Amino acid sequence: MPMKVVATGVFDIIHSGHAHFLNAAKEYGDELVVIIANDDTVRKMKGEPILSDDMRAEVVSHIKPVDGVVIGRTGDMLDIIVDEIKPDVIALGYDQRLFTRLELEEKLLERGIKVKVVRLPEMEQDLAGSRKIISKILKIYRNKYVPE
Repeated sequence: MPMKVVATGVFDIIHSGHAHFLNAAKEYGDELVVIIANDDTVRKMKGEPILSDDMRAEVVSHIKPVDGVVIGRTGDMLDIIVDEIKPDVIALGYDQRLFTRLELEEKLLERGIKVKVVRLPEMEQDLAGSRKIISKILKIYRNKYVPE
């Protein structure tokens, strides 16, 4: 029986950190399903998204290790995992802090689903983050186009 892995995230501006994360997640199983945070969730957690959830889902669906993409629901984010996907493994990014690995395993076990949760290591790179990329773009823009 194939092992199903779930990874979650915003994936607003795709960068090498996302590619590293998704490739590392896929190593834990045969099928990788990615849950894209819906626009309302992104607004609550990080501020206004650059791309809509539909656009982010479309881009992520074209990344090589990804086998399926689902846009997350508003409300309890675990519902979609338990009700629809039923993974064997959940891969957490190094900076995803809604749950610890053990807290998430326990919450899912309470709902009747036994899942292995792994936390993936941080990628050592200067621009492995959408907000870092946006900051760099703004800095370049200001230096080049904004008169002093």
